[in-house]
Amino acid sequence: MSAVRLSALVVAHNEEAQLADCLESLRFADQLVVVLDRCSDGSKGIAERFSAEIIEGAWEIEGPRRNEGIAACDGDWILEVDADERVSAALAEEIRQRIVAAPFGHFLIPYHNYVGNHLVKHGWGGAWGVSATVRLFARGAKSWGDQRIHPTVTLKGKRDVLQSPMIHYVDRDISDMLRRLDRYSTARARDLRESGEIGRLFPNVRRVFSRFWKCFVARRGYREGHYGFLIALMAGLYPIMSYLKARLEEQ
Repeated sequence: MSAVRLSALVVAHNEEAQLADCLESLRFADQLVVVLDRCSDGSKGIAERFSAEIIEGAWEIEGPRRNEGIAACDGDWILEVDADERVSAALAEEIRQRIVAAPFGHFLIPYHNYVGNHLVKHGWGGAWGVSATVRLFARGAKSWGDQRIHPTVTLKGKRDVLQSPMIHYVDRDISDMLRRLDRYSTARARDLRESGEIGRLFPNVRRVFSRFWKCFVARRGYREGHYGFLIALMAGLYPIMSYLKARLEEQ
């Protein structure tokens, strides 16, 4: 019986500051695939140093570029990793052990999210960061939708859970967090306009409070102090900012 083959996929846009550390953490994989989306920096040279299989192009929407990368992976299992994420030695070992006899399906991986050098464990959610997500899956078990921001994901097979966390450097600082809010809400506004279902003001105002409560109280963001407050605030602002941009700004 042949060994189970693992592919690692990284999708990047001008990530020369992060890409080398990310790819270094993926050396345990049998295949490295790097999708370079409109890169004008040194990302390609970094990927070449790691002998990655490189796909270059320009994609307006996240889902299709991720699906193209998945299609290029020839492993029995595929690990999706963003440039700002790192696979620890413990997670790498657990992945290798679990996929040997795993049935067709996918694994939920817990996340340790950092703002700068500060680990923030609680409060993520409400479309503002995740505490766990599916990044390890059998070939054919995952595909992405066509939304610009937070695209839908179709999953097949049995779900299981890993114990070792993925390391995720979400934002460098508060200014970086605010820039992310601007990017996310702009992309979401475009999706709302194109769907023809922008919605109404009051439900989005209500979401400011409901999402803040969800992140700060229900997801225990209060345990993170000021960081937890910031995350809850961003989660609350995201839908109202998306709505206002869809209503008031030109595409």
